[in-house]
Amino acid sequence: MASDSDTDLAAGLARALRASGMADPVTVEDLRRLSGGASRETWAFTATAGSERRRLILQRVRGGATMAGPSLAAEDALLAAAARAGVPVPPVVVDAAGCAAALGAARITAHVDGEALGPRIVRQDRFAAARSLLPGQCGRALAAIHAIDPATVPGLVPVDTLGRLRDGLDLVGEARPAFELALRWLHDHRPPPRPERVVHGDFRIGNLLVDETGLQAVLDWELAHLGDPLEDLGWLCVRAWRFGGDGEVGGVGPLDDLLSAYATATGTPVSADEVRWWITAGTLTWGLICAVQARRHLDGHVRSVELATIGRRVCETEYDLLDLLEVSAPDAPGPDASAPGPAAPDVTGSGADAHGRPTAAELVEAVRAHLADVVAPELEGAAAFQLKVATNALGIVERELQARPTSRLSADDEADLAAAVRSGHDLDATQLAELRAAVVDRLRVANPRWLHPADQPATA
Repeated sequence: MASDSDTDLAAGLARALRASGMADPVTVEDLRRLSGGASRETWAFTATAGSERRRLILQRVRGGATMAGPSLAAEDALLAAAARAGVPVPPVVVDAAGCAAALGAARITAHVDGEALGPRIVRQDRFAAARSLLPGQCGRALAAIHAIDPATVPGLVPVDTLGRLRDGLDLVGEARPAFELALRWLHDHRPPPRPERVVHGDFRIGNLLVDETGLQAVLDWELAHLGDPLEDLGWLCVRAWRFGGDGEVGGVGPLDDLLSAYATATGTPVSADEVRWWITAGTLTWGLICAVQARRHLDGHVRSVELATIGRRVCETEYDLLDLLEVSAPDAPGPDASAPGPAAPDVTGSGADAHGRPTAAELVEAVRAHLADVVAPELEGAAAFQLKVATNALGIVERELQARPTSRLSADDEADLAAAVRSGHDLDATQLAELRAAVVDRLRVANPRWLHPADQPATA
């Protein structure tokens, strides 16, 4: 049975479609929510009018959400320009202006067949042929995006990547030595800037519709801006968007295939070193985004287990940045094993069962297993996703209760190291080794699967 809010939404969709020229009466069926991000919701539905039956998609700005990128009207102009440039995009059925009266800030597009979930694209056998094609297809699609004349898309603003990173890290109070090391490296090694072009801003596996033949549509244009076009290539290659795949390009293929296709389409060569600078910048950007999302939960602006859990992904980016900066040298001296370290939680001795058995860790494990094994199979769609997020959060709690840290660095110690890097000091080999150990400790709790085999805990 549809809720009152679903009924109201269906009525608004019908009004918007009638106003756009669809024959009256319009019937809206099969309305279901596909996702709900920090600022937008996506819904699928079928609209019927007489003999006409259309599968459609609604994107709607959530009430109270702040638009970080261009306005919906500017996005409409960008989508039209992208289509003219040959970028595969979902056809717009009702633009923002046509939706405003009935739906508020929203847009209706045609449904395009394809898969958007990154893990499926990267891992499932049915996309094996598509994976071999995607790097080249992405290179050509990005070339088409970057060929759009910025003058035809009013409302896009330039973004200073390094300035945004510094301001953002200061705003959320992220005093992390790995971030400071990366920001210094980015300043010191920045390649010559390319002419300012239209940048998609979130071009990655997960925001692309893919079928067995490859790329079908480029989605999610709400972070579009003006800037260096290589930002898009680097973002596509950030490890977070590889979903466990081996390929440097979104987990599906080699960087050379992407660069070759892009250079052929644009007539301008691109070096791997340039793109790897932007991979580093993108990795740091993702770390900042994770910290900002967690802060929204911690400050009470949006109470969300998803945002809370994202906060624990910051250490994934610290780990990746240390790899990119080659801080993981095996001959770096580690902490003195004979020196006293932080006391590990007592999860098996008398202290663990002071409140009786099962212990806190055992209760968390029991609840997590119940939700994953009993409740999850009964759910689908957004509810199933939210439950997965909740079970992931419980897994983090379970591992933290059982953790035995190897690093002696406290939060204050790391803040001091971050301040030292910012002020221009270099960290010695021992400090770098201890920093890496602290990051590995965090990641063993947050997501041990992210670690390289050599850093995996013995019990993982």
